[in-house]
Amino acid sequence: MHPDWLIPDWPAPAGVRALFTSRAGGTSSVPHDSMNLGDHVGDVPERVAANRALLGQSMGATPVFLQQVHGTAVLAIGADTAHGQPADAATTRQRGIACTIMVADCLPVLFSTTDGAAVAAAHAGWRGLAGKQGRGILEETYESFRALSLIGRAQPAINTIAWLGPCIGPTAFEVGAEVRSAFVDGDPRAAARFTALASGKYLADLAGLARLRLQALGITQVYGNDGSAPWCTVGNASRFFSHRRDAGVSGNGFNTTGRMAACIWRE
Repeated sequence: MHPDWLIPDWPAPAGVRALFTSRAGGTSSVPHDSMNLGDHVGDVPERVAANRALLGQSMGATPVFLQQVHGTAVLAIGADTAHGQPADAATTRQRGIACTIMVADCLPVLFSTTDGAAVAAAHAGWRGLAGKQGRGILEETYESFRALSLIGRAQPAINTIAWLGPCIGPTAFEVGAEVRSAFVDGDPRAAARFTALASGKYLADLAGLARLRLQALGITQVYGNDGSAPWCTVGNASRFFSHRRDAGVSGNGFNTTGRMAACIWRE
């Protein structure tokens, strides 16, 4: 794997592998340089295909790419799953199939059972994370993931570990009052994850909000993004793509920011 890619530092069970790509190691040219994995951002299709092939070769597994819509749908994937299905999370028990989430500021969350029987990946932008009435993408992913992992088993619960990847950091994610309300109205503890600005807007800690949601689900083994500067996609331009930082439109009307991927799979 490319030395600039992140390998999660977490107690994954034997046979479970995970990674997070950076913008290095691919074939795309400016402004998608170089490991852009998004096929919807105006990059040359052949280069995106080459980058996706490089990812699969590096992993020794087959990544399944979703059409992410900032919703809460979860897809159980397998060897026959087609790319581009609308969902914001994936889960699987099959070996060699990688749950794959693309991001360029949103938070990727990876899940594994402690026995390695099932894995999952979720795309947590603020809309999907907030969801409706306190039920968002993490809650939906956990429910689907838990049901899948219990197939053929008698125990009533599972042990789960989670890893949070890079995302827009708490000093860069400026949001309106409606975003704060989407979280705080359902959980007053979320107020501590927002910092008021003189403009009337707020800075939001997306990774911190995800940790609250995971804790509410009973998932206490959470690793990765702690909100510090090295995890911020906006603040690390040489390593990470960032929609918020690089938002711009080319003459063809495409966003000019590439996409990275968080992947998890069973060997």
